[in-house]
Amino acid sequence: MIDFAQKKFGLISLGCDKNRVDSEKLLSIIRERGCVITDDIAEAQIIIVNTCAFLNESRKEAIETVLECAAYKSENLEKLVITGCLPQKYVGETFDALVEADVFLGTDDYDKIFEALDRAYLGERINSVGSGNGEYVSQRVITTPAHFAYLKIADGCNNRCTYCLIPKIRGKYKSYPIEQLVKEAQGLGDVSELIIVAQDVTRYGIDLYGQKKLIEILQKLTALVNINSVRLLYCYPDMIDDALIGEIKNNNKIIKYLDIPFQHSEDRILKLMNRKGSRAEYLQLIKKLRDNIPDIAIRSTFIAGFPSETQQECDALCGFLREAKLDNCGFFAYSREPDTPAYKLKGQVPYATKRARVKKLYSVQREISAEKLNSYVGKRLRVICDGINYSKNCFEGRAYFSAPDIDGKVYFNSPKAVQGEYNEVIISGNDGYDLYGKTEDYEL
Repeated sequence: MIDFAQKKFGLISLGCDKNRVDSEKLLSIIRERGCVITDDIAEAQIIIVNTCAFLNESRKEAIETVLECAAYKSENLEKLVITGCLPQKYVGETFDALVEADVFLGTDDYDKIFEALDRAYLGERINSVGSGNGEYVSQRVITTPAHFAYLKIADGCNNRCTYCLIPKIRGKYKSYPIEQLVKEAQGLGDVSELIIVAQDVTRYGIDLYGQKKLIEILQKLTALVNINSVRLLYCYPDMIDDALIGEIKNNNKIIKYLDIPFQHSEDRILKLMNRKGSRAEYLQLIKKLRDNIPDIAIRSTFIAGFPSETQQECDALCGFLREAKLDNCGFFAYSREPDTPAYKLKGQVPYATKRARVKKLYSVQREISAEKLNSYVGKRLRVICDGINYSKNCFEGRAYFSAPDIDGKVYFNSPKAVQGEYNEVIISGNDGYDLYGKTEDYEL
């Protein structure tokens, strides 16, 4: 048996915030064993790469990262572990191809990491994908700034969008029990902003309790004294009902912000995507949200160049954006993924055309965003300080309408600002994406 307490572990987490939570739980298992965790990969004797495999670009990044890490075997690195979505879905292809890696673990196999490493130190290459028990882990080693954290309330997905590999990788939607999530949130310490994530948070509880339980878990989380506010990501439009809207409106701890992945606006494309809803229903939902919660910020994502999408349908999506006037948007070129129904659809759009359409969508949204940002100039915004931006020589933070990493920032000058605390910032300008300003007590 290897004394792993004498080994230094390093971990690289790729992909989404849901993957980050998995990485933090894996780190807690490592720390519980008494091991040393380092953020300097060059020092690590055991490196873990927690991979994403959602898109071809994600898989390419994962493989490149593994190969880059393998170069450290000429220095301190003794064992290289690949875990997460890539081995979960593609271990058959990657185990023989990525000979640089010593251990392969899937998304539910973290409890097997030390058993697999013991065998690896005896000279084996280990494929332990599918061997774990997938037991819920509530402990975390937080890798975000101390004042915000993510809470993954479910895994997997039942929506079966025709372009998406998630159900093939993560399986069916699986809600985690309320009492375990509350315990996990309590263990995070004082959190200014708790960000609720899942592939679809609005479907939470149906599989476990036979009914939607998002409102109940929100009420229990916002009742915790260590949780200052809660932000919701990834709310599917067909599941946003009056009760949820009322809870967001009336619960002072819920940030008035929703991430609703519409993916497209045109009915024919939505049907091909196996997305519920229509253009008219989406616009009606946006109006209802704004009528009930006037200051609500709405973010969304859209796919350009889905198979058989015409230029007219792309133009219509641009028109939808101008009518919807969403606060923030992300646009992605359709990625043709094997083992998805959309892979076989006729009318695949050329790559150059897809990229051109993404560029066009971003240009439309920039106009909308610029108009919204201009409306804040001369006004005061409540901004949470995320830290210091040394390249700009000022503090950086976010207003309520911005989530970490995916939305714009507020850069501001102040004689003093504390990470995780709120500041009243007077906005003086913007660059079309970020805002700039200062606190009232700042003097040049």
